[in-house]
Amino acid sequence: MGIYDVPASYTIEEVAEKLKTEIQQPEFVPYVKTGVHAERAPQREDWFYIRMGSILYRAYRNGTIGTEELRSYYGGRKNRGVKREHHYKASGKIIRSAVQALEKAGYLEKASPKGRKITTKGFRLLNESSKLAVKNIEAGKYNKKEKKHDIDSKKRKEVHDALKAQEQKKDQKKEHQKKPQKKEGEQ
Repeated sequence: MGIYDVPASYTIEEVAEKLKTEIQQPEFVPYVKTGVHAERAPQREDWFYIRMGSILYRAYRNGTIGTEELRSYYGGRKNRGVKREHHYKASGKIIRSAVQALEKAGYLEKASPKGRKITTKGFRLLNESSKLAVKNIEAGKYNKKEKKHDIDSKKRKEVHDALKAQEQKKDQKKEHQKKPQKKEGEQ
C-alpha cells in the first residue's frame, strides 16, 4: 500500500503520533489561534503535531513548499459580522516554527531556489505511517467515528419523535376546541 492508497487524515494522525516522541512543541502553542480568521484556539491539545504531519504530507504531495503557500492553504474565512466574509491567511509564526522543527529533525530540507522539500527520511516516515494506518483500519481503530455518528442519529431520532408527539398533542387540543358547543335548548 502506498501513501495515496490511504485517506490522508489517517496517515497524518499516524505521523503526528510519531512526531510527538521526536519533536517538542514550542511554548506558545497552547495559547495561540491558528490565524486571524479563527475565533478560538484549536480544541485538540496535539493540534501542532497534526499541523506538522499535514505540512509533511503537503511537501510530499506538492514537491516544494513555501511559507506563503502554506499560509494560504491553512487560512480560512473570517466572520466580519454583517460585512462579507473574506479569506485570510493563517499565522506565519506557527507554520515557520513547524517547518523549522521538521527541518531540524531531518524530515524537510531547503530546496533551490526557494522553499523546502521532503527528504528520504520524511518520505520513509510517511510511507511507514500509511502502512500503519492500513493495519489500524483493518483492526478497527478508526471505526469510533462511525459509532459516534450512530449515537448522533439515535439522539436526532429521539428529538424528532418528541417533537412529533408535541405536535400531535397540539392538534388534539385544536380539534377539541373546534367541536361545536351545545346551546341551552339543544340535546
